[in-house]
Amino acid sequence: MTDRLDLPDRWRRQIEALLAEHVPEAEVWAYGSRVTGRSHEASDLDMVLRGPNLARIPTSQLSDLRDALDESSIPIIVQFHDWPRLPSSFHNEIERQHVRIRPASEALSATWAAVP
Repeated sequence: MTDRLDLPDRWRRQIEALLAEHVPEAEVWAYGSRVTGRSHEASDLDMVLRGPNLARIPTSQLSDLRDALDESSIPIIVQFHDWPRLPSSFHNEIERQHVRIRPASEALSATWAAVP
């Protein structure tokens, strides 16, 4: 499924590292033009974060992730949304065509690894 994501590996690795650091419990999906095949070099990356049991991710974590992405060397705009804060009509659209950047199993493993 990840082969449909139009994103250079070096950017993807940076994004994955920032996600693991700031929202380790979240499953992450990409959607939009970089998944549908309508992207170009400067297209933004649209992502949705899905917390455990689809609970809201704390705003402090979202803010820290936003700051980290803004300070990174990734030369495109990376936008993300918290799944439960989106209208259900967006859920339907995203569910139709997305790519898992961080599967739930990896997010769950990261959460368990953080437990002492």
